[in-house]
Amino acid sequence: MSDKNRCVVTGLGLICALGDNVEECWENAVNGISGIRDVTVINTDGCYAKKGAVNDTPDGDLSEENYDRSSLLCIKAAGEALKDAKISPESESGIGVIIGNCVGGAASIDSYYRAVKERGEENVSKEEILKMPASAIANNVSVHYGLKGVTANIVNACAAGTISLSYACDLIRSGEAEVFLAGGSDAFTSLAFAGFHALHALDERPCSPFNRSSGITLGEGAGMLVIESYEHAVQRGARIYCEILGSGVSSDAHHITAPRPDGQGQMSAIRRAVADSGLKPQDIDYINAHGTGTAKNDEAEFLSLHTLFDCSDKLSVSSTKSMTGHCLGAAGSIEAVFTVKALENGIIPPTAGYTVEEKAALEEKAGKIDFVPNESRRKELSYAMSNSFAFGGNNASIIFSREHREIPARESDSPVYITGLGIVSSAADGSDSVKASLTAEDYKTHDIKMAFYRKLDRFSQLQLVSGVRALADAGFKADETNENDIGIIIGTSDGPMTEIVNFQKNVIDHGTNGGSAFSFPNTVYNAAGGYFSIFAGIKGYNVTVANGAQSGLQSVCYAHSVIRSKEESVMVAAGTDENTDVTEYLYGRYGVRTADLPYSEGKGFVLGEGSVSVVLESEEYANKHNSPKYAQIVSWGMAHSPKEYSDQRVDGDTLKKAIGDACKRAGLFLEQISFISGFGCGIKEIDQGELEVYRELFGVNKPLLSVKAATGDARAASASMALAQAAKVLHGDGDIVGKWYQITENGARESEAAEGEYALAVSCGAGGSCSAVIIKRV
Repeated sequence: MSDKNRCVVTGLGLICALGDNVEECWENAVNGISGIRDVTVINTDGCYAKKGAVNDTPDGDLSEENYDRSSLLCIKAAGEALKDAKISPESESGIGVIIGNCVGGAASIDSYYRAVKERGEENVSKEEILKMPASAIANNVSVHYGLKGVTANIVNACAAGTISLSYACDLIRSGEAEVFLAGGSDAFTSLAFAGFHALHALDERPCSPFNRSSGITLGEGAGMLVIESYEHAVQRGARIYCEILGSGVSSDAHHITAPRPDGQGQMSAIRRAVADSGLKPQDIDYINAHGTGTAKNDEAEFLSLHTLFDCSDKLSVSSTKSMTGHCLGAAGSIEAVFTVKALENGIIPPTAGYTVEEKAALEEKAGKIDFVPNESRRKELSYAMSNSFAFGGNNASIIFSREHREIPARESDSPVYITGLGIVSSAADGSDSVKASLTAEDYKTHDIKMAFYRKLDRFSQLQLVSGVRALADAGFKADETNENDIGIIIGTSDGPMTEIVNFQKNVIDHGTNGGSAFSFPNTVYNAAGGYFSIFAGIKGYNVTVANGAQSGLQSVCYAHSVIRSKEESVMVAAGTDENTDVTEYLYGRYGVRTADLPYSEGKGFVLGEGSVSVVLESEEYANKHNSPKYAQIVSWGMAHSPKEYSDQRVDGDTLKKAIGDACKRAGLFLEQISFISGFGCGIKEIDQGELEVYRELFGVNKPLLSVKAATGDARAASASMALAQAAKVLHGDGDIVGKWYQITENGARESEAAEGEYALAVSCGAGGSCSAVIIKRV
């Protein structure tokens, strides 16, 4: 592997119940000091469990902005990591930000609806709504530090923090940036506590992983790492903690909350990470385990560890959740910080909380593996692993190395094709809100039984139907021969906001002990991907990205990278967002739900919904299976401008960079683009900003396709739809969803349909991220 593909850790930041910084947290961890106490930040009246691991720092002392606590914790840890890396945002403004998260702005959802109930809507600022989405977190960090690199929020519940580190490395290796702030953040919320309480998954005592295994203890915090290319780190004279060798991501395809009892999904992620790192299982010296403290999770992980590592005589394993609690989307990155510190210092933090009798019982079942009970170990370490497993059956593993090691080549230049499309969409009808039609026949067509789909929330139902339609269109059916060759990337702006809000309102009305065990699993953003993988039998890569309306295109960029890095041969890239009474209220309250159509100089947009899934296949795989080809994905570009989530204007330079990067990667001149599939929605500032960039780059008269003119604004689904319809145009299909325009000196006018060889699909979202994808006729 060339030096430019090497990824190193140069800065660490941490805040959790063990302390406000890395050294304080590390000192407490190695001494086995627990941060678990009785919970006082939420009302636990009537709850059987009352323990939690909360950091006492008030919001205002974390950062001065009026953001959700998840963002504030992240900003605090990010600042420490940047300072530790001795890297200045002023001189390195191209730093990207990738954040893992589980519950998003749940604390703000709680405070907003409590305030509305107590004081009335008219006395609560509508700006509080912008604190709710997980999409805002990475952007808020970028705004605080003025960072202009690519951003994303990985929302794969408890595996999110680990996947964020993996994705940052992938982007560095693909040349997208030299430096990333990557990690995870989650606040302690009544939503999470009520949900796990309803599942009866909380421990009455401090959690005891690999020991009593009688439940979890929730925590909060943020862990952030500065990850950069080795070349960049050496060039600026950075102190290097360690190298990140490789990672693995997989899906159980088993159950929405429980792990596979045989541990096969977990072992798949671990095997992928080991192979990606050019190692063997016996090379690993230390594993910071997922170790939640629930019986099913601990049993599956215990089995996985013994199955894969009983060949080793030197492995140590510990769960720092025994001291930090389970910090959900931040867990993986917090544990990654501890793993890096263990490598640096040659000290393994313990699994706390064993009695003398429990230690004796552990020795009997541990075999060769040292689970480090109660007291830290001094040990020479070369390779260390951190594992995270999550709701939805998502698994992630990452490996850190103290020394450089040559690893297998990753990147392939093989072409990637669109081979299947699955579309569920609303249709604009002159009103300010439209919904997609899902009927019993839609489920019956794909043999989706009522016993399965009745468990799903609206967001997951939309994704499931579009996903299976796309697979059917591509002629792909997962079985034991290919179930690990296919993965999923889902992009969303708002995720399952309806389920989240309704769950939270129920807690507000009935108390923390009144949460619904039925609906809680559907409040995590990655539930839709989990249900889809379970039904379709997909056991490969599975990630959900929340980054505003452009997430549907960012998912395609991400999926393309996964194939080109040879992690999978087939990917389903999707954009999904729902429209319900909850979203109608939120967008209406914010004042942007109107009947205005794109390029009409309006004040809002028609609120729509949908899910659009696009199947991508490597050329080798597509040819081998004689898959249909709509178009070739030639290249993509992503860019970001740090601006407040409330700022609706399109940043022209950011959009131009995304388009320019895509053209540069493709080796194309701008004039070779035949038409654009755009993102104008009806808001004058957005539409004018978009058209100004097109005029500057392409001149006037360039054909422009608007899917939102036909479907309403379905946020991430519209971004995916823009690409899907462009692919259908290049393929020569006649049933195009959208309206054609021609760019003029002052706006855009309706025109005849276009055709050509190359199409450009573009989207920008709240918070300043833009994605551009170029496809070619085949």
